[in-house]
Amino acid sequence: MHIQFSQSRPQSARLIAHVVDKGKLPSVTNAAMRAGADAARFKGSAGQTFDGFIELGETVARLAIAGAGDRNDEARLANLEKAGAALAGKYQSSGDKEMVLDLSESGLSADEAAHVLLGLRLRNWRYDVYRTKMKDEQKITLESVTVVGAPDGIEASWSDTAALAEGVEFTRELVTEPANIIYPESFVARCQERFEGTGAELIVLDDAQMEELGMGSLLGVGQGSSRDSRILAIRWNGGGSEAPVAFVGKGVTFDTGGISIKPGPGMEDMKWDMGGAGAVAGGMLALVKRKAKANIVGVMGLVENMPDGNAQRPGDVVTSMSGQTIEILNTDAEGRLVLADALHWTQKEFQPSRIVDFATLTGAIIVSLGHEYAGLFSNNDQLSKDLADAGEAVGDKVWRMPIGKAYDKLIDSPIADMKNIGGKAAGSITAAQFLQRFITNDTPWAHIDIAGMAWSDKPGRTWGKGATGYGVRLIDRLVADTAEK
Repeated sequence: MHIQFSQSRPQSARLIAHVVDKGKLPSVTNAAMRAGADAARFKGSAGQTFDGFIELGETVARLAIAGAGDRNDEARLANLEKAGAALAGKYQSSGDKEMVLDLSESGLSADEAAHVLLGLRLRNWRYDVYRTKMKDEQKITLESVTVVGAPDGIEASWSDTAALAEGVEFTRELVTEPANIIYPESFVARCQERFEGTGAELIVLDDAQMEELGMGSLLGVGQGSSRDSRILAIRWNGGGSEAPVAFVGKGVTFDTGGISIKPGPGMEDMKWDMGGAGAVAGGMLALVKRKAKANIVGVMGLVENMPDGNAQRPGDVVTSMSGQTIEILNTDAEGRLVLADALHWTQKEFQPSRIVDFATLTGAIIVSLGHEYAGLFSNNDQLSKDLADAGEAVGDKVWRMPIGKAYDKLIDSPIADMKNIGGKAAGSITAAQFLQRFITNDTPWAHIDIAGMAWSDKPGRTWGKGATGYGVRLIDRLVADTAEK
């Protein structure tokens, strides 16, 4: 979606939108629309919409109104995003190519107006690349938004916010693509294309390089696939000599479960088992595009988990890059094996000041938290608070869960240093406890289990059904709040 700013309304526009606070209507509303709004019980609640028609000289235009709720609501910015998203959701397939967003009576600040535009742009995103037989009324027609009456400073505010939107859209794109299109090598290629010319440094490790480094844990997951595995690191140096903040993502581009194969129904969803890597890629793109004044590195462990004759078996023992050995009891507990080597390599290669990993790691976290919060596990109270605060501010919410030595006995192995599952109890916790064994020197670390958040079966605040882009905004806000100077 193209968003531009103008001093006057384009004469070609036939869709004019206003955002109003609760209990208000724009001054251009005619008597018929006021009566209609009253009959429809339009109150201006956040995300509520109403429309009608008004005369503009010798022409007639559709007047769309979106509610932003109470001006003093603590969730003001979220409500403004809902207002923008509601406009996109209602009019993206209306037949109109252009929307005029008139903010002249809104009383919004530049930052508030940028949130309206963020909601509008994100909700208008849909990936129709493979849909060739849609009816005209199903196709997205809304291509551009011209903002008139915008507050001073809007273009600067929108510049950074547009970078954030691009990052979220990139994550959604990666997560939405089928596994025959996005696999480890093509994931890398897609990132190389999107980061070209940005000033970011991309580092790629292939199978041979990972084998030389001793990444038996990650490579064991991918050895059953005809697709080679990869490590991708994206480094951005915008903060002088400071140690970087590191983000690590699980990138299982398709997960059959391996020899411990998953049930057939629903297995198609496992194309988004790389949602953690997708979040890191999108988060890095947002930070790089807005030229964040911080040192950041994003690392993605990319594999495909398939059950061929070369696949690892339950009962196998693998040696991780850290030297710790792992007894494989279930090949469907593969994400933690990927992260084990990715986390160790990240610490050894970049010596980060903090490290946060994102992974669609366990179904157990959905049982615990549903689809409202991601699970947060951490060895550091301050990092946990920073993540919780950032998540609450942008809507990528996290809920802290426990880890501790009491859970270690659940993953102790009789023949290796650890086993990769801990039984039926505390499944998400034992997965996090496993990962903690690969954190060295008490580096502040957090693990975010996003299994319930990367994909949605119904539309949400700023997304339609499908990939949500969860994690990008959390990464961006954490860096903005704690790492930029």
